[in-house]
Amino acid sequence: MTILVTGATGNLGRLVVDSLLARGTDPATVRAGARDTAKAADLAARGVQVVALDYDAPETVAAALDGVDAALLISSSEVGKRATQHQVVIDAARAAGVAKLVYTSAPKATTSDLVLAPEHKATEEAIAAAGLPAVILRNNWYTENYLGDVARSRDTGVIAASVGEGRVASASRADYAEAAAIVLVEDGHVGEVYELAGDVAWNYDELASAASAVVEREVRYAPLSSEDHAAALEAAGLDAGTVGFVTALDANIREGALADTDRTLARLLGRPTTPLVEGLRAAS
Repeated sequence: MTILVTGATGNLGRLVVDSLLARGTDPATVRAGARDTAKAADLAARGVQVVALDYDAPETVAAALDGVDAALLISSSEVGKRATQHQVVIDAARAAGVAKLVYTSAPKATTSDLVLAPEHKATEEAIAAAGLPAVILRNNWYTENYLGDVARSRDTGVIAASVGEGRVASASRADYAEAAAIVLVEDGHVGEVYELAGDVAWNYDELASAASAVVEREVRYAPLSSEDHAAALEAAGLDAGTVGFVTALDANIREGALADTDRTLARLLGRPTTPLVEGLRAAS
């Protein structure tokens, strides 16, 4: 069985390849797709097939999917272009007769008010419309998303946000990568939509406490209104689009968009998910 991982030189993609190999998958059957294949030289040195794959170049996507049995479509990082880019992969996967397409989506993508959800909803709908045998992995937040906040707190002693008492059920990127590897290699899973999240939904006071343990100084959470948060971001030099995006995300968190967890991820892994402080410490 040949397995394709798109975006294989990205943070998640590399970890998926690592997890596949750690599970005993023959590296010769793993195909790593990368926009810049030179960045995948280390994967090639491990015996992995490295192929060019650029979501904006359909001919590379078609070639990369040729002969593939299972493919992981890691969502593009280019917000605003994702649905179009993902459609290129979906069309090529259908043409290639891929037996299992795994897609990294967002929490409750088809019903959530999360600012990032619409492109994921469109992609899930496109996969269904194509009739592809698929597994949808609706990944909650990565713990690593907070590394910047933790690093700044080393100097400031503060994590400021407009999330109120909102909670986030994050897990480490490695947890999500291992789950992706599992559904790629195991029989079954096709047709499933998995809501994946960490075992514990934490609030920002708990994030500040975890940051304190990592940076070895007292860190506190400073709650802001959306208006004050926007003003602070503008004062820091962020453009209006970015300010609006960040404050919208915080509003989503405040309203509970990332708070749900039913331990599906832990059940897939066969172990607890990585605790917040351990995930932050490992990545710092």
